[in-house]
Amino acid sequence: MIELAFVVCLSADPATCETRALQFSDVSLTNCTMAAQPQLAQWVMEHPGWRVQRWTCQPVGTSREI
Repeated sequence: MIELAFVVCLSADPATCETRALQFSDVSLTNCTMAAQPQLAQWVMEHPGWRVQRWTCQPVGTSREI
């Protein structure tokens, strides 16, 4: 299983950030990377006031700093 891990920050308070993740089954790292921007754009549309600071695709359970 692959996850799209990303950090989002409040637009009104850029110092307030959170780590989020979307999980995908039966998807390769390459496919995750190609699908990331539309997925993140949809997330931002559903969560007004937040902006994506950075993101990465990784295997689920990988504790990698993003």
